[in-house]
Amino acid sequence: MILSDRRIREAMAEGRIVIRPFRPDCLGTNSYDVHLGPYLAVYRSAALDARVANPVREFRIPKDGHVLVPGQLYLGVTEEYTETHGFVPFLEGKSSVGRLGIDIHSTAGKGDEGFCNYWTLEMSVKIPVRVYAGMPVGQLIYFEISGAVDRSYATKPSAKYRAVSRHPTPSRMFLNFPPARRTAGGRRRAGRSRRA
Repeated sequence: MILSDRRIREAMAEGRIVIRPFRPDCLGTNSYDVHLGPYLAVYRSAALDARVANPVREFRIPKDGHVLVPGQLYLGVTEEYTETHGFVPFLEGKSSVGRLGIDIHSTAGKGDEGFCNYWTLEMSVKIPVRVYAGMPVGQLIYFEISGAVDRSYATKPSAKYRAVSRHPTPSRMFLNFPPARRTAGGRRRAGRSRRA
């Protein structure tokens, strides 16, 4: 069941939903509008490797905006910090953003109960589009959970995106692979231990 505007306000009063900054005019009938934060990041390499930490180049969006181009993945971030306790948050693109040909996430629209952070956006475009810091970019929708949660994301040891950051966070997929060791020939060989 999706929370209505009244239920979102009630959950905020109870401390079960946190949105900072909160703007009353951004609360819709059953969602809350979030905005594009001031930073974008792009990966430095043209070919990424899921097994390693891929470095990014981060930059601040200029006042006159930045043109996103097709074929490039941009990591953005929401202006809002959020916490969700006892509900499951979903981040979806606004229809006005979609009509500009902007996708705000590749596969990561669902959050977790206990997620406390800014949202990293995986942005791509169909045609060149100029975007601006502070523009509405998505909407948060909250779903009720059936049953109690055994382990919140905030306390899950294997959670890879708990460190709070106002900057876009690159993929941490590499943490799912065993630590690598250098062999005598300089090649990398998987270690025996495994991280969750």
